[in-house]
Order: sequence, then C-alpha cells, then structure tokens
Amino acid sequence: MFIGEFAHSIDEKGRVAVPFRFRRDLGKGAIIAKSIEQSLTIYPKQEWQNMAEKLANLPMFDPKAKALSRFIFSSAVEVEFDSQGRALIPHNLRDYAQLNKSTIVIGVYNKIEIWDNQKWVEEQKKSGIGTLKFEQDIQRLGI
Repeated sequence: MFIGEFAHSIDEKGRVAVPFRFRRDLGKGAIIAKSIEQSLTIYPKQEWQNMAEKLANLPMFDPKAKALSRFIFSSAVEVEFDSQGRALIPHNLRDYAQLNKSTIVIGVYNKIEIWDNQKWVEEQKKSGIGTLKFEQDIQRLGI
C-alpha cells in the first residue's frame, strides 16, 4: 500500500526520486502514464496489468472509452530506478504535468502520483477539502 506525501525536486536531466518506501513495493521498475488530472501516475507492474485489462474490456465502439484508452496507453512508459532511486520522466510527460523543479510524490493506495507542487496546492483547494460541502459530499459515499 502506498501512503504519504513527499516533496522532491526534478533534476536537470528530468529525474525524480521515488521514496524508498514506495520503491520497495515497486521492485526494479514501474509504468508511468498521464493522469486525467494533469499529473502523472506511477503504476506497479501488476497494477498496470490490472488497469490495462480494464481498459481493454471497455466497449470498443464507445468514443469516450476509445479516447481514454488512447490517452493512457499512448503516454505510458516503462521506467527503472537508478542506484539513487530516481526515475527518468520523459520530456513529454514532464510537459503534460507541467513539472518544474518542485514536485510532490503521493501514495494513493495502489498507485503513486507525481504533481507539480503548485498544481498540487491548487488541486487541494479545488477539491474543497476542509469545507462543510466536502464533508457532506463524502458522507454520501458512506465514509
């Protein structure tokens, strides 16, 4: 299980350090792909397989299903970690997520997300966490 929030920076070569406690469960490598929220998602290989099967089982003639599959699969790249626990994030993925120097790496149960620090702050505000409306909305989820 991936939990926690960690501040890291991207070096001049486009590498970001993945926290050791996350790498333990990722093994030697993982899959990085775009998220629909202008961030990146790191999938353990088994979790990527699960996601790929779900996408492959979507209705093949549904335009939104095809668009989602294309979006996710076309952006995916397999990465390995160097001896310092860094993964090289391709330029196109860094551009998409607008990753600059300062990033936030967060655990989200079965996957990991990488956010530009400022985008993460904006996402937290946009979600409304800490407001009465948010509290009422999540009560409907049964949490």
